[in-house]
Amino acid sequence: MGFEAVLFDLGGVFTPSPFEAAEKAGADMGAAPGQLMEIVFGPYHEDTDHPWHRLERGETELETARGEIAELGRVHGLEVDLFAVLASLASDNGGRQVVIDCVREVRAAGLRTALVTNNIREFGDAWKSLLPVRELFDAVADSCLLGVRKPDPAMFEFALAQLGDVDPTRAVFLDDFAGNVDAARRLGMHSILVESDPGPALAELRAVLAVELAVGSR
Repeated sequence: MGFEAVLFDLGGVFTPSPFEAAEKAGADMGAAPGQLMEIVFGPYHEDTDHPWHRLERGETELETARGEIAELGRVHGLEVDLFAVLASLASDNGGRQVVIDCVREVRAAGLRTALVTNNIREFGDAWKSLLPVRELFDAVADSCLLGVRKPDPAMFEFALAQLGDVDPTRAVFLDDFAGNVDAARRLGMHSILVESDPGPALAELRAVLAVELAVGSR
């Protein structure tokens, strides 16, 4: 049995990693390794009541989360302005053409595609301006609209259903966060971790889809 669909994360796949940018921002303010990431984004491999997690589920507003995250920072002796951190994350946030081209290649071979993103309502217009969303994806699973966020399996199940009830074992998923890759793998999806250079992950994707891409090129 071959593959029918490929699911892509947004940040860290089509753009540079927000986690790496947060780590750099933390170092610039004198935070310990991983400290700013924990304050701003919480335990990202879990789905909790952290302000950022509630933002990504569409349960709160950005300004409210800003105040709550500032309080979390003060507990650790740091003055954390969420808006300043987000501005630093967006400083190098152009779409990666090499990934966009790969999606087009996948679609040309007849596979269905979906975007599965943890995101917030206030970012909707901004991230949609980075990519030709309607051209690249048959479905979009946006956490703030669905009320669930990765690693909740409901995110992947929604996307697979929107693609025509694709069986997880016939789908591939790419993400820059290991916890999300593990969650998709537990559902039976072939999951690929995208690192700073997306090249190796795209090479692995092409290797996994070798049969489908070869057939699609005929």
